[in-house]
Amino acid sequence: MAMKDVPDNVFMTSLDAAASWARSNSLWPMPFATACCGIELMATASSRFDLARFGAEVMRFSPRQCDLMIVAGRVAMKMLPVLQRIWLQMPEPKWCISMGACACTGGVFDTYAVVQGVDRFIPVDLYVPGCPPRPEQLMAGIIALQDKIKNGGTLNGTEFGKRTQPTGPAPFDLDELIRIREANEKLVALN
Repeated sequence: MAMKDVPDNVFMTSLDAAASWARSNSLWPMPFATACCGIELMATASSRFDLARFGAEVMRFSPRQCDLMIVAGRVAMKMLPVLQRIWLQMPEPKWCISMGACACTGGVFDTYAVVQGVDRFIPVDLYVPGCPPRPEQLMAGIIALQDKIKNGGTLNGTEFGKRTQPTGPAPFDLDELIRIREANEKLVALN
């Protein structure tokens, strides 16, 4: 059969591309909202913003039915075992969005009781900055994650072999340590 005999409504693709396309357009989020970012997360699903346009409106509260965890807001150390347990109960393939400054870095809560970035404990695929981020920012994050899934997914899930451990913050390099020491010396000189 020559290509000229193929009808206009038929296209050819690989099985990996078809699976990645299907995965990216049928995300089922698991909300883990603990603070003000959770209100923005709820607003994203409202009729004004309509997350359903992107195929990610089916919020489930059972981890076994979800493939996308959205960590919205600060996470206290006391809640960390719950977060990790929910993450482990989600089936593969799964993705994670860290929403808001508190989930990404601890935000203004620089204390021992607040997790200073959830990426220290679970793998994070995408960060949505802001305090709190607007629904449009979360929707842009979901669209970026969909592009990432379309471009990087495989049927066998080989892309997940690299992220078996949480990434966490990288240790300071030598230049950063020198800048920190100089800043501390200036503070001491001022006092």
